[in-house]
Amino acid sequence: MKATEKLKNLIENELLPDLEAEIDALFAKIDKTKNASTEDKKDLEEMRDMRTECFAIVEEINRDEMDEAEATELLEELIEIKSEE
Repeated sequence: MKATEKLKNLIENELLPDLEAEIDALFAKIDKTKNASTEDKKDLEEMRDMRTECFAIVEEINRDEMDEAEATELLEELIEIKSEE
């Protein structure tokens, strides 16, 4: 399997669902307290930015605009980040 395919699978099957769950949980927390702290707002913005970046990477792969070296590098970084969690 090519690095671009592995990267796309990781993003679509693991990262995006995790981000969506975190965003939903944060919205639920904010809704429950009826108030968003500065930290909550910052966290929400960061998660939304990450989600946007993930969609952009998948789109780049779909348009065949990402080379294997770049995909390998991103894949390694994301796996490292994921394993730290």
